[in-house]
Amino acid sequence: MAFKSPKGTRDFYPNLMRVQNHIFSIWKNTCKAFGYEEYEGPVFEQLELYTQKSGEEIVEQLYCFKDKGGRDLALRPELTPSLARMVNLKAPELKFPLRWFAVPRLYRYERAQKGRLREFYQLNMDIIGCTSLTAEADLISAVIEMLCAFGLNDKDFAVGLSSRRLIREFLAAQIPEDKIGQVYRVLDKRGKITEDLFNKMLTDLSISQGAIESINSFLNATTLSELKQMQCGGLLDDAVTELEELFNTLERVGYTGYLQLDLSIIRGLDYYTGVVFEVFDRNKSLRAIAGGGRYDNLLANLGGKQLSGVGFGIGDVVLYELLKEKGLLPEKIYGPDYFIVTFGDVDADLLSFARALRGRGKKVLYPLESVKVKKQMSQAVESGADKVIFFGSDKAPAGHFEVKNLETREQAIVAFDDL
Repeated sequence: MAFKSPKGTRDFYPNLMRVQNHIFSIWKNTCKAFGYEEYEGPVFEQLELYTQKSGEEIVEQLYCFKDKGGRDLALRPELTPSLARMVNLKAPELKFPLRWFAVPRLYRYERAQKGRLREFYQLNMDIIGCTSLTAEADLISAVIEMLCAFGLNDKDFAVGLSSRRLIREFLAAQIPEDKIGQVYRVLDKRGKITEDLFNKMLTDLSISQGAIESINSFLNATTLSELKQMQCGGLLDDAVTELEELFNTLERVGYTGYLQLDLSIIRGLDYYTGVVFEVFDRNKSLRAIAGGGRYDNLLANLGGKQLSGVGFGIGDVVLYELLKEKGLLPEKIYGPDYFIVTFGDVDADLLSFARALRGRGKKVLYPLESVKVKKQMSQAVESGADKVIFFGSDKAPAGHFEVKNLETREQAIVAFDDL
């Protein structure tokens, strides 16, 4: 019986690994261009790190286990709690604000579907120790530039901006305080269910019909001007001003075509406290490409100092689907600089020649056994090599080699020092 990979996981054969490396490369290059430093944490953490933040119900979504010492552990479903723990441990030694990024492998026990798997990679970018809206602007700029580096543009994706602070203040003027947490969870489902079901779920929470109508009007606002007309006696002034300032900053930088107000964005995680944002494909045919926001209390809630944080995550699964849909997956195989085709045996002389080329910083491949030249040429093409060197060719004088460029098909006799 041939074993299959576990449900919700992927096997990365070399052709898929090339795509992954392409994604990782653009992720990391963008982070470094913005001046962020890379970090990493353990693949498993204490279960309490997640239950303390999200409650016991989170256990159903985790891969949990007891180790041989009887300790409750979980494979990480996200990296932000690990980041908070790490910063808390070393806070006196760190220079704030921090600008850190990581590309963790994450695990969530949930139904596998298009754009969502049980094992996946995610880029995390975070700023810790900065209360200025410049932090949000920097991260949103980074995610836009990153997606543009893949060949996408404002016709392909948009960044929806919202505010947990604004939504909380609005809800506080409409419904009892003890209902807000439950209503958040319903709001987070709004884009995935019908309007009738959404209204019914609010009714089931004993929310009045008048409050439901106000909530729908609020969430349907698409401009800041509309928001200003429903100020609830000025209660929302500061939160709206904050969003307006962020929009103005990003528009002045040149990102106007990418931005939209989208108050349906709630972000399901309870630790968000301020501006939140998500990136969607324009047709919204896929899950969110990226999402994040400000979290003011997470580090303090996990036993550390009161340090504000802002961050986002972008997963590889949805991004892959979008790039595939747009025809932007890399097709070129980045193979060796040279493939050595031999007219004789694959022997120590050939291996020594390959070693000499590698000593000059070249990537070199050669056949592992003696086969016909035609088959070696096929291997060279399949490997994605730039050029073929004919080792032992009688057309080349001593110290020279016959070289063929596989792209242009041109051939030349080249001295070793010029290879």
